[in-house]
Amino acid sequence: MDKLTEFLTRCRLTRQVSNQQMLKIIKFYLESAHFESDALKFVADLLGPQKFNQFLLLFSKTDLMNISAITFLDPSYPEKLRNIYNPPALLFYRGNKNLLLTPCLAIVGSRNASEYSRRCIRGLVPKITGRYTVVSGLAKGVDSWSHQATLDNSGKTIAVIGSSLDVCYPAENKQLQKKISEVGLLLSEYPPGSKINRWHFPQRNRIIAGLSDKVVITEAKNRSGALITAEMALDSNRDVYAIPGPIDSSLSVGCNHLIQQGAIPLINFTEI
Repeated sequence: MDKLTEFLTRCRLTRQVSNQQMLKIIKFYLESAHFESDALKFVADLLGPQKFNQFLLLFSKTDLMNISAITFLDPSYPEKLRNIYNPPALLFYRGNKNLLLTPCLAIVGSRNASEYSRRCIRGLVPKITGRYTVVSGLAKGVDSWSHQATLDNSGKTIAVIGSSLDVCYPAENKQLQKKISEVGLLLSEYPPGSKINRWHFPQRNRIIAGLSDKVVITEAKNRSGALITAEMALDSNRDVYAIPGPIDSSLSVGCNHLIQQGAIPLINFTEI
């Protein structure tokens, strides 16, 4: 682990330094001959005396054993992710980080998706395996089906999760998460031992969109995490594909609306 990665990992493990603040610390690394002292002064000014003393105690006692992480400056960090709004300064990982440098396609959709999504995923994944690494969020429903279908077709997959790497959420995906960490890549912004918060998941979605050259939405209600991912992908000039569905299905409202707004209707899986 290089000096910057170790410093940022220790900062993150204190849980007192935000992603935006770590991005500022990276600027110190690039611009200052006295990186560590300038960065610590920045954190001291940020936290105040009492909280900074707590920070120093946690910073010095953190155990970096069995922790793998990459920073914004790592050669394995993809350029397309660097260019999104609020890019992650630090990512914890298990698995093959070189997958970050491959062409990636995200498949996202409802946690409570119908059999229609499952059939579409089974039809789509064999057409893209070998050309794209499939990215999703390891949630129940579309995410899990996408990861599993990719593994079943001997493809590569990246799971960007909203928990820390030492937590399996949902619990039913324990074996799938383990398999991805062994043959694919598991990514998280959150250090080991972190409590899961609701806001972690929309934050995770920006990474899914940022990693991907293209994003496919299978089914999504009018307000959903999948639509947040699609909007972030559009903001980052990614190709967004939506699978059209019945106009009387609440699970197709989001996809049909995206198509109405200019997303590419995916009606032939060989078109990607």
